[in-house]
Amino acid sequence: MVFARVQTNDFSQQALYDELCGGAVSQGAGAIVTFTGLVRDFNAQGGIQGIELEYYPGMTESALNALLTQASQRFDIVDAGIIHRVGKLANHAQIVWVGTASQHREQAFLAATFIMDMLKQSVPIWKKEWQGDQATWVVAKTNDDKAAMRWLSENQDNACD
Repeated sequence: MVFARVQTNDFSQQALYDELCGGAVSQGAGAIVTFTGLVRDFNAQGGIQGIELEYYPGMTESALNALLTQASQRFDIVDAGIIHRVGKLANHAQIVWVGTASQHREQAFLAATFIMDMLKQSVPIWKKEWQGDQATWVVAKTNDDKAAMRWLSENQDNACD
């Protein structure tokens, strides 16, 4: 039961775990890995008051589903899910949840890492950071580019450096 959703509302990590686990256990899962990303209250220039995420309706969901398909083809997982929030988010709010299920932990961890690394590169979601009443669009970070590039190298299919 692969699922990908974009939403403005907060999410329950427990409910998402239960949703993922429900189908995965019946498919022989012995490992479930989850990741939750939060809004930080700082950036390289100092403190921020929150972020605003914009997306391309329809295209963003398609890109998330394509990413889950890639992860399923690349790793031995039985299920996976992504929830990504959009809109204005306060500091420490949940932004993204990724869950993967596999028979063994290594593939679940690799798949979750792959999804997060590639999400920042391939999914049309744009971020503004708020400092006071000023908003600044955030450009892709070099580290995020490097993280995605390692997966694009055919020589490192399952590398987790």
